[in-house]
Amino acid sequence: MRRYVVVAVALSFSLAMAAQAQVVIYRCTDASGAVSLQNDTPCPKGSKQQKKVMETPAPAPIPAAPPQPAPVVAAPAPPPAPAPAPAPTPPPEPVAAPKTPPSPLFECQTWDNERYFGDTATPPPRCAPLQVTGLDGTGAMAGGAACQMMEDRCQPVAEAALCDAWTQRVRELDARATFGGGQAGTPEDAERIRRVLADSTCTR
Repeated sequence: MRRYVVVAVALSFSLAMAAQAQVVIYRCTDASGAVSLQNDTPCPKGSKQQKKVMETPAPAPIPAAPPQPAPVVAAPAPPPAPAPAPAPTPPPEPVAAPKTPPSPLFECQTWDNERYFGDTATPPPRCAPLQVTGLDGTGAMAGGAACQMMEDRCQPVAEAALCDAWTQRVRELDARATFGGGQAGTPEDAERIRRVLADSTCTR
């Protein structure tokens, strides 16, 4: 009975078969009848050799790694919008002086029945002219003039009628400035009279 010796295929043989598409196997039988298998190596001289070519599937190509997507770079955040400039602070409105009741007023009458409004109950006396006659009893030969000091009669204006009286006083000032006549006063006095009415509770 023949004794067969089988040589195990080395690890390198297995790796070579996996790496090649065609493998050549040699079956060698020596003089004593021992059998061995060799990969891609012919049998030694004096051995009976059998050659067998084995087709092996080529290893599937290793798929290429898919390209890595480019890292997404976040767009830089837009700079914050500048804060709106604060609205200019409006200048404080002038505070109007509080209104006051009109000042007391007096209605006066002159010796010749002219009426006017005044600030005092005792205005200075007026010189009322007197008629001068000559020695013959007529005025044709009169050689001078004479007057008599007369006081105006004044009475206070009622409180309920003060606004009307001050308004009438300013109207008389305006009429004298336009048409003349009446009692003349200084510009300062006329301005004071208008200011009293404007600052009083008679106006809104």
